[in-house]
Amino acid sequence: MYISTMQVHLKKYTLPLKHTFSISRESHDSQDTMIASLTLNGLTGFGEATSNPYYKITTNSMMDEIGAISQEIEKLEFTTPEVFHAFLVSKGLSNFAICALDLAAHDLYGKLLGKPLYEIWGTSIENYPITNYTIGIASVDVMLAKMQEMPWPIYKIKLGTADDVAIVRELRNHTDAIFRIDANCAWTAQETIFNAPLLKELGVEFLEQPLKADDWSGMEEVMHHSVLPVMADESCIVESDVEKCALHYSGINIKLTKCGGLTPALRMIKKGKDLGLKVMVGCMTESTVGISAIAQLLPQLNYVDMDGALLLKSDIATGVHIEPNGKVIFPKLAGSGVQLL
Repeated sequence: MYISTMQVHLKKYTLPLKHTFSISRESHDSQDTMIASLTLNGLTGFGEATSNPYYKITTNSMMDEIGAISQEIEKLEFTTPEVFHAFLVSKGLSNFAICALDLAAHDLYGKLLGKPLYEIWGTSIENYPITNYTIGIASVDVMLAKMQEMPWPIYKIKLGTADDVAIVRELRNHTDAIFRIDANCAWTAQETIFNAPLLKELGVEFLEQPLKADDWSGMEEVMHHSVLPVMADESCIVESDVEKCALHYSGINIKLTKCGGLTPALRMIKKGKDLGLKVMVGCMTESTVGISAIAQLLPQLNYVDMDGALLLKSDIATGVHIEPNGKVIFPKLAGSGVQLL
């Protein structure tokens, strides 16, 4: 048990992107994010949560939530991240605000123990999945230019246009990389079933969240007829969603910000595997703070989408480093290995 006073610090940043990033429902050139830090016994753990208009989350709203209980946090006896997470849940914070603090608590806990999180969890980084690199919706020429700028073994292609299959067909003419397709809720069940065999022929590995998050009857139809596996994203937000997704999807994509951090994500990974689901963890457009936390989960995953910091024009932290071939260089620093620049 660590009984000295824990200090909480919050800071917001605007992260500039290399290129305009577009999905089926929005576009942006920068990303607002909040970094939370917890300091105890001379060591500091860092966590992150980005703003998200889809979920009505801003950096100011998160800072207000945490600011309202910061004095209570500073009086806590810090024991484990799990106990700390339960305290945050009891205070009714949004999952995004909880995520930032939970990531900071895990990073701090690892640093206090002098071990990386994956080691604390009893896993090895000898084998792990390679992250995809995301290509947002744009003209085909712009999408191709992004692929040429960042040659990568796996691309996630954002779709949701009137010419989705034609776009993938043209992209396929220029690379042998594996494709993953993310329609961000833009398709119908009929479109998904029709597109799946065409996309499979074009080297697509799986589809991600083709239908609206609450279209469970449509997904049941898709699961009976799609020739490609389908991963849940917007349909799998919190722990209670995993069991329902098992009846409607091939796998789940867990987002730390949406579920509330590493603590619930670890439980969701176990539950998903127990139910026979493929398990993926995805990122937001975020800094190396958030990406380094995701990287600690790598040995437990089938797939990963942790390219958020690769999309930035400039970063705000050091931690894990991703090589051009997808190899992850883990930091020597304990916890998540994060240091702010």
